[in-house]
Amino acid sequence: MNTITETSTAPSLDLLLHSPNLDATLKSITQKVLDNERITFDEGVYLYENAELSYLGILANHIRERKHGGKTYFNRNFHLEPTNVCLYTCTFCSYSRLIKKREEGWEYTMDDMLDMVKKYDNEPVTEVHIVGGVLPQYDVPFYEELFKKIKAHRPELHIKALTPVEYHYIFKKAKISYEEGMKRMVEAGLDSMPGGGAEIFHPEIRDQIAGGKCDADQWLRIHEILHELGHRSNATMLYGHIEEFKHRVDHMERLRELQDKTGGFQTFIPLKFRNKNNQLSHVPESTTVEDLRNYAIARIYMDNFDHIKAYWPMIGRETAQMSLAFGVNDIDGTIDDTTKIYTMAGSEEQSPALSTRELVNLIRSVNREAIERDTIYNVIQDYTEYQFPDEEVYKGYVALPVVN
Repeated sequence: MNTITETSTAPSLDLLLHSPNLDATLKSITQKVLDNERITFDEGVYLYENAELSYLGILANHIRERKHGGKTYFNRNFHLEPTNVCLYTCTFCSYSRLIKKREEGWEYTMDDMLDMVKKYDNEPVTEVHIVGGVLPQYDVPFYEELFKKIKAHRPELHIKALTPVEYHYIFKKAKISYEEGMKRMVEAGLDSMPGGGAEIFHPEIRDQIAGGKCDADQWLRIHEILHELGHRSNATMLYGHIEEFKHRVDHMERLRELQDKTGGFQTFIPLKFRNKNNQLSHVPESTTVEDLRNYAIARIYMDNFDHIKAYWPMIGRETAQMSLAFGVNDIDGTIDDTTKIYTMAGSEEQSPALSTRELVNLIRSVNREAIERDTIYNVIQDYTEYQFPDEEVYKGYVALPVVN
């Protein structure tokens, strides 16, 4: 913990411990956070049911600054989405199109995708994020060839690709084990795995919103195998739909248990449910206050995860900025308008792209330190004192576009 962190956050926790307005359970949780101890399942649920935003912000920010100070990470990346046509019919999904309506979607060929990769040949991107729908033609040999060709063209480009939902399907289709399948993917060039497809693990909810996809144990096992092979991955949770608070905590508990075992997860990403153009359009979306409470509780609960990420294209730039005071220390990457997963669900960012300069200024404007990272959090550039060419001395303010 650095000096700034000690002097700026410790007194706040001390005040909480002596506050007459705080009940015994919240004081106990505060003491655990101060002592860097793990909170329990029941305490996690209690936070959701009883803790106010200001209280959660103090605790989550204390943990965030203890781990990272003011550092806020981002990377330069782009997305490659092979198809949005899918065999599965998840009720929350606004992105996919059923096979019987495949004319409304897209199905890129190998050459199409390689052309998309080559578009960034002169750009300083470090990661390609590959995820999409599930279709028979996108099988094990297809992805082996794709990964190998990307690596042959640009060896240093980090391939973060596919979720356990896709791997479960293609390995089953190929009649191979998870172990053999993941080994083949790594040998073909896979570097890490994104966190998608987790949704909500508890079967009470998962069977309703993502029936037919891999279950929680299968999702976790595929990540575990990748960790055993020496590679890292991310984890997500889709919140704010039909789940209850206990289901969120159950989800985080399962991730926390696997992280205790492997240490292979890098970051946890709470994903906000968006209700446009899907079968759950009647479900109201969570408020910004609830979004911030959820980030904060995630930071408090996920004690063995280094990073908590807010995915700015989904929640918008201003909420992403606010999240940096509620435990979040990563806001993803430049993206360059290469994903449609959340724009099709009605997210604030309908053309998600930010330049490096815009991302840096977004972070700086809330008095955080902008750090460009690669996918596995090696520092590429510290922008804390960086002055962009032709830039006047930074004055601590950047005008943001109005989000309708």
